[in-house]
Amino acid sequence: MAPEKPPAKKHQPFVNDIQGIFPKLMHYLSVEEIRELTGLGVTPGQVNALLVLLLKENLTMGELSGEIYMTESAATRLVDRLVKMNLVRRKGDVKDRRVVRVSLTSYGRQLASLVFERRSLRFKNMADRMTREERDSLICSLKAVLRVFEEFEAQWIKKSQKLENNQHYLLEEDKPEA
Repeated sequence: MAPEKPPAKKHQPFVNDIQGIFPKLMHYLSVEEIRELTGLGVTPGQVNALLVLLLKENLTMGELSGEIYMTESAATRLVDRLVKMNLVRRKGDVKDRRVVRVSLTSYGRQLASLVFERRSLRFKNMADRMTREERDSLICSLKAVLRVFEEFEAQWIKKSQKLENNQHYLLEEDKPEA
């Protein structure tokens, strides 16, 4: 027997609040990101990669793509652009020649540090306007939201793989017998 679903009305106030907050929050995050990157000549995706490399130096392409939530091919194209901008460098792994590692150049480290400092100042200014309880509650809530999104993503991946396996199985069934 399937678990009983809660009545839709039970969560309606929560849903309504989120629906009202989310567009405003996205607007402010977008505006802040534009301010943060003004004059730097980099995109938000490029900055994300630079910040990951600032905090976790010398990653493989696979590790970097996982950290920035991109496929390896998309991450490779992004890194190609960053190499051309002299912000990162690629280097073969000493132990395994098949592995390529990515690290910041001196210029890339300066740029990533500048963005990191701008963000830190923005978050400090935000913290100055909140009580300790509000800050703690916000962190707790954001962790919960992130956990739920990660659960949704894992569930989606599992369903996609199952669907992919079923399609492969169906295609195998359609093959003529030898």
